Amino acid sequence: MSQTAERILIAGGGIGGLALAIALALRGRRSLVLEAREAFSPAGAGIQIGPNGVRVLELLGAAADLRPHVGVPDAIHVYRGSSGKRITALPLGAWIAERHGAPYWVAHRADLHAALKATAERHPEIEIRTGFGVARVEQDGHVVEVFAADGASFTGAALIGADGLWSAVRGFVAPGVSPQFAGASACRIVLPKAAAGRLAENAVGLWLSPKAHLVHYPVRGGDEIAAVVIADETWQSRVWDAEADPIQLSAHLSSFDDDLSALLLRAGPWRRWSLNRMVELPTWAKGRVALLGDAAHPMFPYLAQGGVLALEDAAVLADLLTKGGDEAEALARYSTLRRERARRVQEASRRNGWIYHLGGPMALARDTVMATAPGASLMAGLDWLYGWKP
Repeated sequence: MSQTAERILIAGGGIGGLALAIALALRGRRSLVLEAREAFSPAGAGIQIGPNGVRVLELLGAAADLRPHVGVPDAIHVYRGSSGKRITALPLGAWIAERHGAPYWVAHRADLHAALKATAERHPEIEIRTGFGVARVEQDGHVVEVFAADGASFTGAALIGADGLWSAVRGFVAPGVSPQFAGASACRIVLPKAAAGRLAENAVGLWLSPKAHLVHYPVRGGDEIAAVVIADETWQSRVWDAEADPIQLSAHLSSFDDDLSALLLRAGPWRRWSLNRMVELPTWAKGRVALLGDAAHPMFPYLAQGGVLALEDAAVLADLLTKGGDEAEALARYSTLRRERARRVQEASRRNGWIYHLGGPMALARDTVMATAPGASLMAGLDWLYGWKP
């Protein structure tokens, strides 16, 4: 078989796609990354990378490129949104690094992508092409061919759809399945540390209020603060980088501490995107085609694991594709191995979202439990998540 026919085609040059290409290259397997955009965009929000994700970055050799740009928070500080009173502190920092053998990082998504891209470009086994959007997929028993709208095509031993929430490859694996609006949106901003007021702490801040919550943490080596407000609302769009409506944002913040609301409303401009859910796919693989990351299992942001699960997917899939067997069998095995893990994380994330947005007596009960339970004990309940190893 020719080198062209042996390579793995990867649709999508985001976090999951680049991670897979690097993991394959480290095992000597060639890949072609096909990115629909003409150029990679620096736009994006912050991203939390738990020990399970940092561990993958270390194995890929990308951690060294990212390390100068991350924040390493000491704790998760949970606040009552209406008063600003701290409910509890959940340990991160040295505690979680010692417990799981890897740190908890927070970063700007653009910095993570840049680190992965720089790492990928050091591997001659990886080719990256931009401006190629998947329009059609064909496969036989030996190869898969992917076509763009203009008729251009590439051939490989397998095609991995790492092309995100609105995946074009998903239509081939699971026809008729698409994301559905979840009745909520997320507004994001990155502030200079000097303008961030009480948000400028070396911690992940989590402010809870009925039907809305705020998360913030240091990025860019601590020089900036990323903040995200997630709230129930009817606005919806497929655009990842839409301009936020200041009036709607003000309404979301109306139940928060007045000083905090004023600080956030003075900042700008804010960007926003819709949250979407998707039914569980019957399979992530069909012959020589498979899905990875959000294309396979979109995550709500309430557990901060969407990008990290894509890194996990990439590590597992690369291992299976380099064992010397049939690619279709490897993809079927990958789907079987990863589905339960993704399902458990999705369920935990949905549960967190419900807990965060409680009101009335149930919110009081939540706060009481969090205030009285030891923070380390609460975090130990996530050992199943952060303790994952490739």
